[in-house]
Amino acid sequence: MADFMNVNVVYFYVKDWEASKKFYRDLLGWPVAWTSDEVGWEEYGEEGSTHLAINRWDEPGSPPHANNPTCTLTVEDCHKTTEWLRAKGIKCDDVVVIPNVVTYGGFYDPEGNRIQFAGLTPQ
Repeated sequence: MADFMNVNVVYFYVKDWEASKKFYRDLLGWPVAWTSDEVGWEEYGEEGSTHLAINRWDEPGSPPHANNPTCTLTVEDCHKTTEWLRAKGIKCDDVVVIPNVVTYGGFYDPEGNRIQFAGLTPQ
């Protein structure tokens, strides 16, 4: 049996390194847990929690998006989160409400990576 302990990090490939860092650092205001321009890796999150990271894509062509995992964040209110993101000019999906099950939405980073969020309680 494997000795898996937790989810450490989920990452997205990004081509525009500087724009992506600005998006996560400045627009979203996420704390930088670790960064290296030399390596092309930057992680966001608090110590002891799962991190979201960006990985600079230096290969020819576009980075792969089709095989990216879905990163889902917990929020208190999906509607307020969507309003806050849209006020910053961030592309968002409309909020989906499945009564008595879940309320969720999503937004996109500058590279087109989708990040989903779900409400703590159905709204």
